[in-house]
Amino acid sequence: MEHLILVILSMLVAFGPRFIPLRIFSTRDIPKWFNEWMKYVPVSLFTALVVKDVFINTGEGYVFTGIHNMAKIIASLIVIAVAYRSRSMGLSVILGLVAVTILAMFLPV
Repeated sequence: MEHLILVILSMLVAFGPRFIPLRIFSTRDIPKWFNEWMKYVPVSLFTALVVKDVFINTGEGYVFTGIHNMAKIIASLIVIAVAYRSRSMGLSVILGLVAVTILAMFLPV
């Protein structure tokens, strides 16, 4: 029974930050400048996550790895090219995973 209560409370905590802004902004007009600015947020977040994973080793404290993750660096370049040409996030992620898997067989990760 305690697990069920924990699951329900977790659901409410996760649902709240999604529902409240939706409820507030569904009745208001959002300024055009804000929508233009928000287009860059997913790209910025994705870039920050990828750069951190490729160039920073968190296992030994935040240490810059340089070119020691060559498989990830090459896969990142492939993903950048595919994303730029196709504008498809799904295709980019799938090709990135395939590229890292294949390159990890030959280069250090």
